[in-house]
Amino acid sequence: MTKSKNTSDPATISGMPERYIWIIHVILWIVLLVFPFLFANRDGEVNIPDYLRFLTVLTGIMIVFYVNYLYLVKRFIFSRRMWQFVVVNLLLFIVMMVVSHFIMEMIQANDRPMRPGPQGRRHVFIAFMFFDFVKYLFVAALSVALKMTSEWYKTEHKRKELEKMHSEAELQNLKSQLNPHFLFNTLNNIYSLIAISSERAQEAVHVLSKLLRYILYDSSQPFVPVERDIDFVHNYIELMRIRLPNHAELKTDIQVSSLGVPIAPLLFISLIENAFKHGVSNNKPSFIDICITSDNEHIKCSIRNSYFPKNEDDDSGSGIGIVNLRRRLDLLYPNSYNFICERDGDIYISELAITL
Repeated sequence: MTKSKNTSDPATISGMPERYIWIIHVILWIVLLVFPFLFANRDGEVNIPDYLRFLTVLTGIMIVFYVNYLYLVKRFIFSRRMWQFVVVNLLLFIVMMVVSHFIMEMIQANDRPMRPGPQGRRHVFIAFMFFDFVKYLFVAALSVALKMTSEWYKTEHKRKELEKMHSEAELQNLKSQLNPHFLFNTLNNIYSLIAISSERAQEAVHVLSKLLRYILYDSSQPFVPVERDIDFVHNYIELMRIRLPNHAELKTDIQVSSLGVPIAPLLFISLIENAFKHGVSNNKPSFIDICITSDNEHIKCSIRNSYFPKNEDDDSGSGIGIVNLRRRLDLLYPNSYNFICERDGDIYISELAITL
């Protein structure tokens, strides 16, 4: 998993810092403020009373929008107090409609002193209030939708960050289990070599030092170039080849062409360990066939071996390798791998194909 900057700051919406969101707000309102100038007369002048009326409408919209966006939605809706939210908004609408109507009357009085009769004024007042109410209702609904969407993005972003942190912690825990497991099995093999040939045991220790260097330094990275992991596989196979009895046949076909392509380390070693652990008998003909191929998009490891299950009292490795491998694949390559482990008579087959 590649390292990335910490974006779990709650002031982040879908990866965008909230200060950028407010810059967008400011730009939008500036555009609206200069919008009437786009329809100025031929002399480039804007009718002042008309512009004042426009500012009155725009100011009312801004007040209703931001009172809801910054305060009411969080105070009432998020705490599931819907009735209070509706009542407070109705009071806000009434105040804004009265104030807006009063300002419009003042502008109208200075612009066109001629007024309609009482009946006409009543109709104008009712129409004005109705359209203002509908306008503020729409603005309030828009502010609720935007605020809810913003909070959803924040919550979803936090959830994904927590999942990522949990996955990274779980992967690290799986690695910490894998490394002692691998070392335990390898030391067991070297221990058995000491009684057979001290020279071969010394050679095995030398190869083991290369393997440990990879485990301690290279495999601590989330991803490594595929060829480095394959070198580790080569060294491990050569280490295991040293202690194979004469009646055990080992074939390897490793052809990796996707040099430089990143892959999670130590994915194949559990399968190969398993093949040597269960595929070799001390007194019966045995075989292990290991084939690893790759291109720029896929890598496949296919292993066939004779099957000699260990006794129940043999706890070497405790069987955690395959279990950990499945879990690591689920975390690192979800829906991007195929993994098969099955027995076919006296033959055990393991296949792992990964989309890189």
